[in-house]
Amino acid sequence: MDDKNAQNSHLDELFEALSVIAEGSYVYLCRISDDYSRWSKKAVDYFGLPSEYMHGAGEIWAEHVHPDDRESYMSSINSIFDGTASGHDMQYRARGADGKYVVCTCRGVVIRDEFGAPTYFGGVIRNHSSLSYIDPITGVRSLYGFLDDLKGMMYSSDEAFIIMVGITSFSNVNDVYGYKFGNRVIQAFCSKLHEFYANRGALYRMDGTRFAIISHDLTAREASDIYNRFRWYVKRSFTVDGEKIPLSINGGAVHAASFNIDPETYYSCVRYAYYESKHNKLGDFVIFENVVGSDNRFKIERLNAIRNSVTDSCKGFFLCYQPIVDAETERIYGAEALIRWRSPEYGVVPPIEYINVLEQDTLFPELGKWILKTALTAAEKFREIVPDFVINVNLSYTQLEQEGFVGDVLQLIEETGFPPGNLCLEITERCRLLDLDMLAGIVAVLRNNGVRIALDDFATGFSSLGVLRAFAVDTVKIDRSFVRNIERSEADRNTVRFISDIATGFKADVCVEGVENSNMRDWLNKYNVSRLQGYHYSKPLEFDDFLEFIKNYKV
Repeated sequence: MDDKNAQNSHLDELFEALSVIAEGSYVYLCRISDDYSRWSKKAVDYFGLPSEYMHGAGEIWAEHVHPDDRESYMSSINSIFDGTASGHDMQYRARGADGKYVVCTCRGVVIRDEFGAPTYFGGVIRNHSSLSYIDPITGVRSLYGFLDDLKGMMYSSDEAFIIMVGITSFSNVNDVYGYKFGNRVIQAFCSKLHEFYANRGALYRMDGTRFAIISHDLTAREASDIYNRFRWYVKRSFTVDGEKIPLSINGGAVHAASFNIDPETYYSCVRYAYYESKHNKLGDFVIFENVVGSDNRFKIERLNAIRNSVTDSCKGFFLCYQPIVDAETERIYGAEALIRWRSPEYGVVPPIEYINVLEQDTLFPELGKWILKTALTAAEKFREIVPDFVINVNLSYTQLEQEGFVGDVLQLIEETGFPPGNLCLEITERCRLLDLDMLAGIVAVLRNNGVRIALDDFATGFSSLGVLRAFAVDTVKIDRSFVRNIERSEADRNTVRFISDIATGFKADVCVEGVENSNMRDWLNKYNVSRLQGYHYSKPLEFDDFLEFIKNYKV
């Protein structure tokens, strides 16, 4: 190897060493003797630099530095090359390949030989517009690092078990001990989690108090056993600074064995398993079941196809409309819009097969906006036949959590010209998992703008009565499970009477779902019920069929 090649090889070795410890930043390394540098590929791509290897990189980079910051930048570089400075630590604006400037922090040091002569100048540039790959509290890789590693795993076809573990009701710790101590608890929790999974996988801090592990050698049984031991430990023996802090945790997992799956799909699946543990399994470990469906395809493959449809302008999704009638006159009052998906490969897939998992996906608000806009556009046509037609649209808690949700709803109403009083947004049972104060604020703004609100699935799951006390709604919907036996069950009849009385007390109308025949209708009309919905009137129909239905509908 000649001298120049040896020098270049040494440059690359030093560069790789810097890259290992500079997670989430762009690395640069310059050989001072001939002003020859190597830069991170990500920096080259982001800023549109000519190559990873450059002569005169300082001056090339200076062209990307904002004119107002360039003089101080060049002054620092010149002092490094003339031997008067041992490094620099500065902030400036730099122009990306898209022409936009971003704020960067640049830190570098001069590396000297055994005689004290400067030989290399190297360091890191942190792009403050980029997402951080290291969590500053725990020092482990962040959610963005997790997704990046998951993506790399897909590319390399590397099978893995993905686990999510998190703390329940951590706000109680902050309330009692303060946020500073709360951070110590998170650090100690992370440390213990790492200890329990002891080199069996990479650890990541997700958002809040949730952590993830990607393991390439754990079995489902081993992952469950470790989780149960860890759960027992943090409940009974977990201490921070001598203070015993009993914690309750939740855990979920998914086996990643198909490599044509988008990493975000696996992320949605493990989130779903985690929230099943939290909300329905009292913290027991939940493994996402990737079962084969009636279409002979695995569930995750189908979810991946559905998720890709959302990114493809919601291709394959369509709405069906189930009529809602006035209980007294049986005239058409409106309809509930119900989401469906179909494709040539899978046929029509009912929402029960995917909606709960998709709700865990960051894409769901995009689908929610498509549903609302499609429903409003369709309802304008229905109003030409039934002028007072009211369209009901279900909300997901993922939508409600999004900043700007109310603004999006009001903007869609304005864009479509739809009367807000003819729109009824249904708060589903899962929406009640949200903070009640936040939910009350959203509902208040929507109702103040004329939008109606319905409380769906009343008395199922979480405290519906608490929701009714927290804020006003226009309609309470009684779930079909409470009326299916109303013809012969005194308990069902008492339940309907009880819910109707409560709703009336809160000045809300009552709509009953699941009305299957005229006998059920007759029984329900004995109570204070305003509207009826069910197969007795019609199954959910696609747009053209529903339009034809209401044109020909006769009481």
